[in-house]
Amino acid sequence: MKNKSEINTLLWMLVLYASVFFMPLNNQAFQTALQATLDLAKWYAQEHVILCLLPAFFIAGIIAVFISKESVLRYLGAHAPRWLSYSVAAISGGILAVCSCTILPLFTGIYKRGAGLGPAMAFLYSGPAISMLSIILTARILGMEMGVARTVCAMGFSVVIGVIMAWVYRREELLKSVAQHENKQEETPSDSFGQTAVLFFAMVAVLIFANWAAPGEQSDSTWSFVYSHRWYFVAVAAMLMCWSMVEYLRIPAWKVYTGVVAVVLTIAASVVFIPVPIFTPLPPMVVALAVISLILLSDKRALNREWALASWDFAKKTIPLMGIGIIITGMLLGSTHGTTAIPGLIPAEWVQLAVGGNGVPANFFASFTGAFMYFSTLTEIPIVQGLLSSGMGKGPALALLLAGPSLSLPNMLVVSGVMGWRKTAAYVSLVIVLSTISGYVYGNFIG
Repeated sequence: MKNKSEINTLLWMLVLYASVFFMPLNNQAFQTALQATLDLAKWYAQEHVILCLLPAFFIAGIIAVFISKESVLRYLGAHAPRWLSYSVAAISGGILAVCSCTILPLFTGIYKRGAGLGPAMAFLYSGPAISMLSIILTARILGMEMGVARTVCAMGFSVVIGVIMAWVYRREELLKSVAQHENKQEETPSDSFGQTAVLFFAMVAVLIFANWAAPGEQSDSTWSFVYSHRWYFVAVAAMLMCWSMVEYLRIPAWKVYTGVVAVVLTIAASVVFIPVPIFTPLPPMVVALAVISLILLSDKRALNREWALASWDFAKKTIPLMGIGIIITGMLLGSTHGTTAIPGLIPAEWVQLAVGGNGVPANFFASFTGAFMYFSTLTEIPIVQGLLSSGMGKGPALALLLAGPSLSLPNMLVVSGVMGWRKTAAYVSLVIVLSTISGYVYGNFIG
C-alpha cells in the first residue's frame, strides 16, 4: 500500500513537471486561454464567492446542525410519500435563486442528513435550473414562449431525474431505508426547525437579495425597485438574523450588537474611503461573515460552535474542487461573463457553428458544452441572447438553458466527492440527454 502511494506521488510530480516543461508560453492561443482562465477566476473570486458561496456554506451549516434528521426524513427521506418528497425538493430548490455551485453545500447538507437519493437529486437540479428570477428574466428577455418552455421542462426534469436516479440505485436506497428505520429511535433531535426558521429564512433572504440581478432593458418597475433597494432588504433580513441568534441560539446580545457595530463602521468606511460611485458590499460582507464565525466559535453553547465547524467543513471540501473546475473551464471554454468574451482553447466559432441548427447534433452539443461551462445566476440569459443573435437555433438555446445553469465542471467534481463518480455520471448524463430531447422537440415542432 505504501509503495502504491509513493508511485502515485511520483506520477503526479512527473505530470506537473512535464506540464511546466512543455508549457507553450509563446503560443498566442495559449496566452489568450490563460488570460481567460485568470479573468474567470478573478471574476468568480470578486463577484461570487463572498456574496453568494460563503453565505450558502452558513445556510448548509444550519441544515446540518439545527434541522434534525427526523425533519429531513419526514419530508425527503425514503419513507416519505413520493409526491411530498419530490414536491418539497423541487419547490425548495426553486425558491433559492442560486447557481450550480452555490447549491452544492445545501445539497450536501440535506443528502448527508438522510434525504433520499431521488429527492436530493431533484433539489440539486431544481435550485439553479428553475429559480423564479431566472424564469421571469427568461420570459422578459428571450420571450414568453422560451420562458414557458424552460419552466415546464425544468420542473419536469427535476422530478424525472430524481425518479430515475432512485430507480437505478433502488437497492442502495432500500438498504438506506432499512438503516433509517432501524436507527429511527436512536435519533436525538437538535433544536427544532421551528425555533430556527427565522434564522434560516433570514439568511436565505440575504443570499437572494444580495445577488439580485441588475434589471434588463425590458424589466418592469418592480424588478428595478427591488434591485435599487436590495441592500435595504438585505439589512432587514440581517436584523432578523441577529434577533434570532439572540432569541433562539441564546448568544449574548452584547456580542451580536458588537458585530453589528463593526459591520456598520465598515460600511461607513467603505463609503468614505473606497473611490467608487456606488456602494460596494464586499468589505461589510467579509466583516459580517468573520464576525459571525468568531461569535459562533467563541460561544459556550456546543450547537453554535458546531454550526461554524459544519460550515467550515462544507467550505474546505467544496472550494478546492470548485477552483480546479473553474481553471479547466476557463482554459478550455474561455471567460464569457463580461461584455467582451475571452476565448479559450476551443474557439467560439466552433461553438456557434455547432449549434446553428435545430438538429440532434446541435442540441446535443449545446447541452454537452453547457453542462461543462460555469454560469453564475442569470448570466446564461444574456449569453444565450447573444448566441441567438449570432444564428443559434431556438432548440439548442433551450437545451443550453436547461443544462448549463444546473451543471458545471466544478459542480460535477464536488458532487462526485459527495456521492461518487457513478451516480454523478448518471446524473450528468440524464441532464444532457433530457436537455437534448427537449431542445430538439422545441426547436423543430414548437419554436
